[in-house]
Amino acid sequence: MTTDFSSLNLRDEITQAITELGYSEPTPIQAGMIPLMLTGVDVIGQAQTGTGKTAAFALPILHNFQRQKNPQALVLAPTRELALQVADSMIQYGKHLNVRVLAVYGGQPYSPQINSLKRGVDIVVGTPGRLNDLLERNVLILNEIKTVVLDEADEMLNMGFIDEVEKILATTPPERQTCLFSATMPARIRTLANRFMRDPQSVTVKKSALTTPHIEQRYYLVHDNDKINALTRLFEIEPIHSALIFARTRAETGQLANELVIRGIPAEAIHGDLDQNARERVLGRFRANQLKVLVATDVAARGLDIDDISHVFNFHLPDDAEVYIHRIGRTGRAGKTGIAISLISPREKRRMREVEALTKQLVTKMELPTTTEIIQHRESQTVENLKIWLGRGRFKRELEMVQELIEAGHDVTNIAAAAIKIARADEKQRPIAEVSDVKADFSRRPERDFGRGKRGDTAGGRRDFGAAALKGNQRGDFANKKPRRDSHEEGMVRLKINKGKANSIRPNDIVGQIAFHANIPGHTIGKIRIEDKYTYVDVPEELVDQVIKHSGNYKIGKDKFSVVKA
Repeated sequence: MTTDFSSLNLRDEITQAITELGYSEPTPIQAGMIPLMLTGVDVIGQAQTGTGKTAAFALPILHNFQRQKNPQALVLAPTRELALQVADSMIQYGKHLNVRVLAVYGGQPYSPQINSLKRGVDIVVGTPGRLNDLLERNVLILNEIKTVVLDEADEMLNMGFIDEVEKILATTPPERQTCLFSATMPARIRTLANRFMRDPQSVTVKKSALTTPHIEQRYYLVHDNDKINALTRLFEIEPIHSALIFARTRAETGQLANELVIRGIPAEAIHGDLDQNARERVLGRFRANQLKVLVATDVAARGLDIDDISHVFNFHLPDDAEVYIHRIGRTGRAGKTGIAISLISPREKRRMREVEALTKQLVTKMELPTTTEIIQHRESQTVENLKIWLGRGRFKRELEMVQELIEAGHDVTNIAAAAIKIARADEKQRPIAEVSDVKADFSRRPERDFGRGKRGDTAGGRRDFGAAALKGNQRGDFANKKPRRDSHEEGMVRLKINKGKANSIRPNDIVGQIAFHANIPGHTIGKIRIEDKYTYVDVPEELVDQVIKHSGNYKIGKDKFSVVKA
């Protein structure tokens, strides 16, 4: 097995660059993928986040780099943030080759990207939507592409980009090398690989965290609308040094971080709307212990390199059980112990069983701390703090103040009690949040399996955007039902699109366009009903304005469609 980069026989310019960056030994995914890619074969890499996948494909591409008229390598990424990270890494690895790397993504003016392409680019890294737009404008020429990389392919599936990915692949030379990287391998990704790859070689890095003894896993059963309060109660009791909380959407990360700050818990959100500098500032505060809590989506958390996280919280269970493994692997690193806590609603219980089946471990069900327990904990903390200060003895002026009060006729015991009461005054600003009991019969409501979209999903368990979800929508889940102005799902709002069956609109067109242009995960989009001239789609209430704001950008082919409230 490869033990250092020198044995990979990469170009001197690349070896110099990675040495300057402090790289010494390749990670398992790099050791497996780089020799294969150098031979020119198609490859599939499956590994957990943070394993060095970018270098695994970037170094072979740069090794084979030769200046030519049009781009020779194309990397597809699901988000602007990931595209920028990959482009920046490739620039660093290829700095002694003077390689020209361009990141293209939505939400930015076309002109700078078009001008760069016209001047000449060697490697293009981009999101599927913007890449397709540039192809339609005939400014992105892919007829000389030698290598295509699909990075985070499972996330592109979740965001509804697979059709656009297929369009892009169809425009590249058939003899190209295709490399696919994915943390998980759902059926649709395997279908994509079978269609566009030639006898791909696979490298899978074992999920070492599946049965790690260093992570204590437990869950609490609560109603969706009580999860913030439940989280607050746990923060009262848990010995949290630093915590990473996973939320579903960018909007939810911001709302959750704000709620925690209001309740006196220092928290910030990291998501795709943050530029790289802002992201690094937030992470810097977190590493310096100026910030106790990060709230993140799965995509935004990919690439985080922090070894000292004491707690990971799942505010909602992910739709894929393997994603749960990737999340909790953020704690219990470097030989330390960690705690993984999930807040699950009754309808998420089946997903927890899927997690247990995958990990071959039971996740302990626990009860939230009671009001009495929290009060007792607060009091014991006060006593412990007093003992610490009594041990230090550094309170000369305070002793003088006590003596003045004694001389004024006050009892020393009463003085101590009054001082403690003043010290605990801030507790009145932190009322203990109410949490309603989960009734036993409520848990018998229909639940949802991983990756299966079922009718009756609510805001607590949105439809997963996969083959089953599309199949359900194409059947017509609203057949023979009169459209309602409001959604039948709690927390969702129904929107109206001015295109329908007559325009050959499809569910994946809707999910792909809204997810990309409105910058929201595809799996948050709910029911879709397609009629002859109009289409109705449900989106989370908190994302309605964001979806409508981008109404002028949505299109099917070259035909734009509008989105308004139904």
